[in-house]
Amino acid sequence: MIIKELNKSCYEKWNKFVLTHSNSTFFHFAEWQGIIEKSFGHKTYYLYAENDGTIEGVYPLGHIKSLMFGNSLISTPFCVYGGVIANTAEAAECLEQAAFELAKKLKVNCLETRNISELNGEWHEKDLYVTFRRSMESDHDANMNAIPRKQRAMVRKGLASGMTYEIDQTIDRFYNAYAESVRNLGTPVFARRYFANIKEAFGDQCEILTVLYKNKLVSSVMSFYFKDEVLPYYGGGTVLARELKGNDYMYWQVMCRAAGRGCKIFDYGRSKQGTGSYSFKKNWGFEPEPLHYGYKLISSAEIPDINPLNPKYQFFIKIWKKLPVAIAKRLGPVISKNLG
Repeated sequence: MIIKELNKSCYEKWNKFVLTHSNSTFFHFAEWQGIIEKSFGHKTYYLYAENDGTIEGVYPLGHIKSLMFGNSLISTPFCVYGGVIANTAEAAECLEQAAFELAKKLKVNCLETRNISELNGEWHEKDLYVTFRRSMESDHDANMNAIPRKQRAMVRKGLASGMTYEIDQTIDRFYNAYAESVRNLGTPVFARRYFANIKEAFGDQCEILTVLYKNKLVSSVMSFYFKDEVLPYYGGGTVLARELKGNDYMYWQVMCRAAGRGCKIFDYGRSKQGTGSYSFKKNWGFEPEPLHYGYKLISSAEIPDINPLNPKYQFFIKIWKKLPVAIAKRLGPVISKNLG
C-alpha cells in the first residue's frame, strides 16, 4: 500500500473511485482541490492509497492557517462532509496515519475530519452539527404531501404569489441574494470568485435556481447534483423573500427539478442545533441526523470553537449586520477565506 498526493493528471482516476464508493460525497471530488487553492490560496493535500496501481482509498485535506481562527488541517475545508473513504481497513488506516504525520509536520493545532458516518474512538468529537437528509419520490404530489401541514401551506402561498424562477448560467444574481442574506446573519461573505470557480468546475452538476417577482430578485440557491442526490448548498434571499415565502417556493422548485432528474435523496445540508435553519428544515419534515466531526489534537490542548454561537464573536456579528451590503462584499472575503 502506497500513499500518494493527488495532482491534476490523476483527477479522473480519483473521481472514478469517488463515484463508485458507497460512502463518498460530492465533497470528495478532486475538483475541490483546485477550487480551494484558486479561491482562497490555501495549500491542499489530497492523499490517496494505491495498491498495484489501483486506488483503494482517498483523504482530501486542506490547511487553513490564520492568526484569527487558528491553524488546522481539515477534511474538507469549506465543505460539510469529508473524511477517509476506503475499500479496506488497511487503506483507511494508512491514510489516517499519513494525515496524522502530515499534521505533526505542519505543526497545526489539530487535524479535523467531517464525517457522516461514525468515527473510531481515537477522535475527539463535538456535538454541534446535524444534517438533514430524506428520500423523495418522482411524484410531485407525493413529495408535497410529505411536507407537514403548516409548512405545506407556506409552500402553497409561495406558489400562489406570482413568483417565477429561472436557471442561471452565471453567478451574478445568486451572489447578490446570497451576500445580502449572509450579511443579515452577521457572517462575512465569501468572495465572488469562489462561486464562479465552483460553477466552472462542476458545470451542470452545479445548478443555480433564481426566484423572481415582477422581474425583481427574490432569492437564489446553488445546488449540487451527486449520484441520486441533490444538495441545495448555498442560498440566500432579499427582503422580498420573507414577504412572498420566497425560500419556501425556491426549495420546493429545487425538489421538483431534482425529482425530474431522477434524484432519490434531498440533502438539506448541515445546520447547527438550535438555530433558525435547524428549525426551518425540521418544519419541512426532515429529521436531524448527527454529523461526526472529529478532532485529533496536535499542538493544541482543546478543540477549536470557531462558530457564530461562540460568545466571543457576538459583538463582531452585531456590528457586521449593520454594514451596507456593498461594504460587506468588499470586506467579507478577507475574513471568510480563513473560515474553513
